Parts: sequence; C-alpha cells; structure tokens
Amino acid sequence: MKTVQEEILYRSLRLPHRPQGKLVLLVLDGVGDIATAETRYRTPLEAASTPNLDKLAQNSAMGRMTPLLPGITPGSGPGHLGLFGYDPAVFRVDRGVIEALGLDLDLRTEDVAARANFCTVSAAGIVTDRRAGRIDSGLNRVLCEKLGAIGRIGETEVIVRHGRSHRFVLVFRGGGIAGPLPDSDPHRTGLPIRPIVADTRDGRVRRAAEVIAGFYRQAMPLLADDFPANGFLLRGIGSLPRIPGFEERFQLKAAAIARYPMYRGLAQLIGMRTLKVARDIGEQFRQYLDEFDGFDYFFIHVKGTDMAGEDGDFEGKVAVIEAVDRALPILMQKRPQVLAVTGDHSTPVALKSHSWHPQPVLLNSPVSGSDGLSRFTETCANRGSLGVFQSKYLIRLMMANAGLYGKFGA
Repeated sequence: MKTVQEEILYRSLRLPHRPQGKLVLLVLDGVGDIATAETRYRTPLEAASTPNLDKLAQNSAMGRMTPLLPGITPGSGPGHLGLFGYDPAVFRVDRGVIEALGLDLDLRTEDVAARANFCTVSAAGIVTDRRAGRIDSGLNRVLCEKLGAIGRIGETEVIVRHGRSHRFVLVFRGGGIAGPLPDSDPHRTGLPIRPIVADTRDGRVRRAAEVIAGFYRQAMPLLADDFPANGFLLRGIGSLPRIPGFEERFQLKAAAIARYPMYRGLAQLIGMRTLKVARDIGEQFRQYLDEFDGFDYFFIHVKGTDMAGEDGDFEGKVAVIEAVDRALPILMQKRPQVLAVTGDHSTPVALKSHSWHPQPVLLNSPVSGSDGLSRFTETCANRGSLGVFQSKYLIRLMMANAGLYGKFGA
C-alpha cells in the first residue's frame, strides 16, 4: 500500500480521545549487533546482565525492525525518522539541518547546513582518524572560534557553532545557495577528504559547492598546527525541509529527552518539545517522571551504545546497556501504558559503523501479549511475534496498543 493511502487509512481510524496512559519510546542508539567468533558468538545485549529488561521481556512482544529497506544502512536521521513514523524514503532531512536545530540555530529556508567532525589528516592528506581522538568540548570551542573568524565566502555568511567533543555545525547563509550536496567525509580512514562536487545543473546547489570549497581553502591552513584536530569532515549538507508535525499527524503531545544536539534537533523539527539536557540516564528517566502529566508521548534517547559500537568497544557497549538496565526501575515508577525499547539502527562492534542488520524491538503494554521469551536480545527477538517490519510502523503499533485506533470495516 502506498504511503499516502496508508496515511489516509490510519487517520480515518484514529479515535478522538487521548491515550489513558503514556507512550514511551526508549532508544538505545545503535543497540543492535551481530555475534562473531571474536565475541564468543554473543552480542552485547546477550553478554550484558539485564535483570530488569529480562523481566520486562518476559511480558512483552518482540521482533526486529528495518529502518528503511533490507540491505540499506541508515544514518541516524533516517533511523530516527522511521521510529517517529516518518518514512525515510519520503521525508528527507539532512543531518546538518538536524544538528543546527539541536544547537538552537535559527535556520532559514535558504540556508545550507552541514554537520562537521574535526578529524586527523596526515601530511599526505589522508584521513587517519575521522573523530580526531574525540577531542574535548573545550578544545572544540577554541577551534570553532578560529574557523569563525573567516566570516564570509563572497556573498555568503559562514556561521560556525561548536558542539560536543569533535562535532560542530557549519551554516552557510545568503548568496543564492541551496542543498543537498554529497559529504566530504570519506566514511573510513585511509582516504583523503572528498572534494564537494555538485552533480546537478541547479545553479544554487553549484554555488553552494563553490562556497564550501572556498571555505575549505581558507579553513584547512588555520588548523594545520592543531594536531590531532587538523582537519574537518562535512556530512548531511542540506537545507531546511517542510515536514508535517508529529502532533498534527498522530494527535499526541510529545516530549524529547535527549542529550545530543542532533536528536534534539530532529525532535524540534517535527514539533516535539525538547526538555533540558540531562547529565546521565538516571536523570533522563527522572525527567520523564517530572514531566509525566504534561505529555502523551516521550522519546528518550541513549547515545552511549552507538558510540561504543563505532569504537569497536564490546565491553563499553555492554556497560551502557547495563547502566540503562540499572536505571530502568526509575522509569517504571510511573509505568507507561505502552513502552517500546529498541535502537534506531544496528551498530555492530565488528564493523565499527552503522549497518543494515535489523535492530531488535521490545513492545510492552497490558495488551501486547507475551511471546514467552526470557530476554531482550537479538536471538530472542528473532523468535518474537512482531516478526521483521519497517520501523515506520512502530508508532502505529504503539498507538494500537494504547487503544487509539478503531476497527477497519464491518
């Protein structure tokens, strides 16, 4: 069924009342993994001690989800859009836009925004570390001030905003420019920074490519002596899209509890209220308790699982999962009517990157039923009643479990 037809059907079946309880989406970013000989054929979920998640799993339905289509590896933006019920193939949101919004930049429709990483570049121009050793945020701020001194490239203003660790945002404003453009990030070490080339006849996009190339020419010499952050990579270069709001589509008032700018930005883009930045997982769950009465739907984001996966750190990923499990009783002090626990994609330790492997999902409600499975792991999820489905349907399953859809047909 086509996306528009599905939307019409779901809208026609949406009952007018608000949910009796709360819907909570708990995202352990990149939690999905694969079992290999190096990990004794266990995934981090399987190796972790998770008594609270295990108890929850025993009374839940489980399955696996593909963020987009089988075999396609998603970025974090498409991965989360799918979780929020937006088909990533239809609603394109470039990562630079999301990051800029998350850093409270007031984007305009004619702006071009890019997510940026400081990186390490060899004397031969080869990228040796795409994250510059995850430099601290204080050094990031200093380097961004240095780059911000460039100010303009021709008719285009350049705005530089520091983020966390190695991440920052560039916004190019004015001069008749537009996105999207391909990344300068080669997405693995051992390769040079990619030149930005506009593969289009659109003059605005071609001008944007020329502006970014001009910025690189001025910026790289400024960083030459700042090892290990002596270069930078751009990803998700694009412009602000038009996208329908979450509350408009689902009639649910939503809040986002997320620490990192990108996820806060994506939540803002679709109209979620972003709550103050929490220091740790326990504080995030306490924010949910504090804000319980004000919202119907809560998105709670945990980043550490993805970071450990990208670093190839099996034990680190296990540790984050166990920290979530220890804190889970805080969340359950005000038990949601519907709770979904999943990832936006898989980030296998063996690959040190996002992957196409379906991520596990757990769905718990008074009417979810129990699959009779003992743990929340990939192996158990393979046997669950939800099967394998596209993540854009998760919000629909959550709403059905909350009793928000009527019957189709007589």
